[in-house]
Amino acid sequence: MSESSEKDIKNQVIERTIFFLVPVVLLIIWQILGNAGIINATIMPTPSSIFKTFLDLLKSGDLAEDLGASMGRVLIGFFFGTLAGLLFGIVTGLYPKINKAVAAIFGILRPIPMIGLVPLMILWFGIGEKSKIIVIAVGTFWSVLINTQEGIFNVNDKLIEVAQLLGKNKITVLTKIIFPAAIPSIFTGIRLGVGNAWKSVVAAEMLAATKGVGHMIEYARELAQPEKLFVGLLSIGIIGLVIDAIIMTIQKKLFVWE
Repeated sequence: MSESSEKDIKNQVIERTIFFLVPVVLLIIWQILGNAGIINATIMPTPSSIFKTFLDLLKSGDLAEDLGASMGRVLIGFFFGTLAGLLFGIVTGLYPKINKAVAAIFGILRPIPMIGLVPLMILWFGIGEKSKIIVIAVGTFWSVLINTQEGIFNVNDKLIEVAQLLGKNKITVLTKIIFPAAIPSIFTGIRLGVGNAWKSVVAAEMLAATKGVGHMIEYARELAQPEKLFVGLLSIGIIGLVIDAIIMTIQKKLFVWE
């Protein structure tokens, strides 16, 4: 084994150790401060009490039911939001005139937070699943749209010029040059879209739902059950981390040159 390979392996071991060690150390400090009464347990419960609540919710099936409801909504909304973001991103990225025509509309709509759209969606579509899925789709849409546009905008013009000089048709230029160059940026948009989808579903469920992680968090707040509230928040964070890791792994496998 070469010296550079050994060094790379050592660096990977160090990075993974730090990745797992830092959260463990923080949890230990948190537990110690909680046991000592330095942290108010009524608003900041200890990791051990949160873990006990997690096990209780897992055994009762309540956590699985709420997570299942949220994940179902996220999957559907994320799919439609990603599809719409890709379509609009490709069209506006390839055709500058269309991009300029819709720039003002997109510029006004994009900063509106998802929590602000929930009442409007309920007014238009009721408190059923449709309104929640649309909110999730909109939350996903913007990150996919913007990154798809940027990926297309940043394609090297010289490569396109060379292809045109060689007599390549538009389909070939799109499939062999523009899309491959834009795909890494598109994957970044998809990664961001997953996070936005979870933020959106929590916002929607906190206002209008009888099941879901967002409903669980809001209900725990009303009943002053901080342990349950933290279980909901941490469940979302862990699921988001796992999904993000899966997307990153797929991206690395597909785009080795990156």
